[in-house]
Amino acid sequence: MKLANYKKLIVPATILIATFFLSKFITNNPPKNVRGGPVGLAKTSVKTLELSPQRYGVILESFGTVQPRTQSVLIAQVSGEINKINQQFSDGGFFEKGDVLVQLDDRDHRAEVKINESSLLSAKQVLLEEQARAEQALVDWKRLGNGKKPSSLVLREPQLATAKAQVLSAQAKLEKAQLSLERTKVVAPYAGRILAKHVDLGRVVVNNTQLADIYAIDYVEVRLPINNKDLIFMDLPEQYRYSGETQTSSKVTLSANLIGQQQWQGKIVRTEGAIDANSQQLYIVAQIDNPYNKSNINVAPIKIGQYVNAQIVGKTIEQALVIPNSAIYQGSYVYIVEQVNGNSVLKRKDIIIRWQNNQEAIIESGLVFGEKLVLTPLGQVSSGTPVNTISTTSKAMEKRPVNKRRTEKNKRLPKEKQLGKRPPKNVPEINKEANS
Repeated sequence: MKLANYKKLIVPATILIATFFLSKFITNNPPKNVRGGPVGLAKTSVKTLELSPQRYGVILESFGTVQPRTQSVLIAQVSGEINKINQQFSDGGFFEKGDVLVQLDDRDHRAEVKINESSLLSAKQVLLEEQARAEQALVDWKRLGNGKKPSSLVLREPQLATAKAQVLSAQAKLEKAQLSLERTKVVAPYAGRILAKHVDLGRVVVNNTQLADIYAIDYVEVRLPINNKDLIFMDLPEQYRYSGETQTSSKVTLSANLIGQQQWQGKIVRTEGAIDANSQQLYIVAQIDNPYNKSNINVAPIKIGQYVNAQIVGKTIEQALVIPNSAIYQGSYVYIVEQVNGNSVLKRKDIIIRWQNNQEAIIESGLVFGEKLVLTPLGQVSSGTPVNTISTTSKAMEKRPVNKRRTEKNKRLPKEKQLGKRPPKNVPEINKEANS
């Protein structure tokens, strides 16, 4: 009984003693607050481009529609039935200058010519008779011998003038009838193409009837609008030229995707005489020579009314400061990298753009040659941010593709051959001695 009571006292006493020593240990060894030093921020790596002067040729972009240089309405100048047409007299047909496109029935006009020929012969006969009478009247006056000057009536001068006038009138009517006969053949005024025909075989036409719409094919024109800010980068053909003077013209490349990829070479021939009232822009005119030349099989035929894009060769700028558009933020500032106390840091610089296209911009002010322009896209970054720089050239370096076949082959080779080394020749001998 006493032993059981003794065991009941040992357990609580042990717990109290252990608790006392544990609290004593914790009191003598309080926790210490160990603070570490400041953690260094990771630097951003950016690609930079050292700015250098370039000789830059400006290429201006525009657009327009193809128009013929001369477009006419072919009309009938006499009446008659169409009894013959040219085989090329159809929409899209080509013709040469002097080709007979439409032939009218000319029998009435031939008869009219013969009638006027007979009238002319009669008028000439009357004139001859009057001339004879006038000569006889002069002889009779002299024979009478009064010594006075004869009057115009005595010499039959009014009758003679009337006979001459009748001859002239008959001759004019004959020429008019011959001209009408000639106009029964509708002749092409220039080498061209049929845009749209309005009549066909068997149609009876009268004077001023529209036969077809035609246009010249020696060259076509494209009317191109130019932005006002781009005019300074062009040599505009606006100066007056005297006869015999030559004028240089800018080259232009016109392209379209109507029938595959089409492209034509042209030149700027003139500017319009006034600013367009609607767009407040100046229009220039590009010319494409021989657009339907059969010998040029590499150029697809151009269509009237076709929409084309134009790239115009402008002026060449010496010592130009050119940067990519991707490095410009909000169209007004860029980032460069400067060295401050031996560290590379960012600096924001405001710029003024002189000229810009879809890929590049020429800087007017804000940057100088030798500065390192940041090409890596950045978000909201403040000036003074430390960075690591990766220099690049103006043309991005292309990464070479990895030769996977060679890499897999290397994996199957021994380690020495992968490193390009040969195994030592005495290795087999050492192994033999070890085995022995």
